Amino acid sequence: MVWDAGVFATYVHNLNPVIFRITDKIGLRWYGLAYLLGFVCGFLLLKNLAKRRLWVLKPEQTADFIAACAFFGVFLGGRLGYVLMYEIPRAGWNSIIQDPLLVVRTWDGGMASHGGILGLVIVTWIYAKKLKVSWTGLGDGLCVVAPVGLFFGRMANFINGELYGRVCAGVSWAMKFPNSLAEQPLEIQDRAWLACVDVDPKIAEANPQSYGQQLEAMITAARHNPELSKTLGEFLPERHPSQIYEGLLEGLLLFAILWQVRTRFPKAPDGLLTGLFFALYAVFRIFGEQFREPDAAMVGSLTKGQFFSVFMFLFAAAFFAHAWRGWRRGKGTVKLE
Repeated sequence: MVWDAGVFATYVHNLNPVIFRITDKIGLRWYGLAYLLGFVCGFLLLKNLAKRRLWVLKPEQTADFIAACAFFGVFLGGRLGYVLMYEIPRAGWNSIIQDPLLVVRTWDGGMASHGGILGLVIVTWIYAKKLKVSWTGLGDGLCVVAPVGLFFGRMANFINGELYGRVCAGVSWAMKFPNSLAEQPLEIQDRAWLACVDVDPKIAEANPQSYGQQLEAMITAARHNPELSKTLGEFLPERHPSQIYEGLLEGLLLFAILWQVRTRFPKAPDGLLTGLFFALYAVFRIFGEQFREPDAAMVGSLTKGQFFSVFMFLFAAAFFAHAWRGWRRGKGTVKLE
């Protein structure tokens, strides 16, 4: 089946996930830069909150805290979360047994935001015990700035052309993602390959054997060949750019709300912002997943992302209850300034 693009929905995603290469296997990727930007922005924002006495740590303690969160929370939690929640259910334990390094190969992609959030919950608890500060107060600051990192992560997903949206019609900003060719029947994949070889015979010189190798050859060549990109697009359906939707909702909008609450209500009880983060992230994620192509087996009528987000409401309720008790005891008063 050849897909006929509408008047506006003509863009075929052809962004390169690698910014520059040092060798054939080593280079700077947008995915890695996204994490770096997230940590740098998080550090600067938390330091700003600390200077304004809107956080439980001192400004000079911010760097160590961010470093601990980056490694033990985001990287370790996010990667283990992906392996346990997505990779093992999809490919089984044999994928890990046959290739143990898969667990640490984050540069190939594969980080679970729910795993990263759980990792940060554990890291902040340990850190709070070590420094003898309020765990919920420590987490409040982190939750305010975390959406910035989520935004950069979603933008990296978009640049990589991964975690794309569902097929849509009549959406003027819809896009075509070459990686989604793998979702099409084998007959269409074969026809796409033959059509692309007709346009650029060089892509067949490496003699790719699998459909995955053929797809990679087509995508790589299409980034530098507009005619090839157009030909490949004829075999791709129009999809929602759901990475952008999620980046705007889970990232920028969530950050704007939490930052506003933090700065306008400086005496808000500990735990309130953490509760808001869990509740609003769950709402935005569940809503955004309606436009995202499921990348794992469904749980009933819910995607994996929606299913795990439901449990975040329980965490939100617990933190709201803690904040309420703190307010009732007079340890915090919500005062507009």
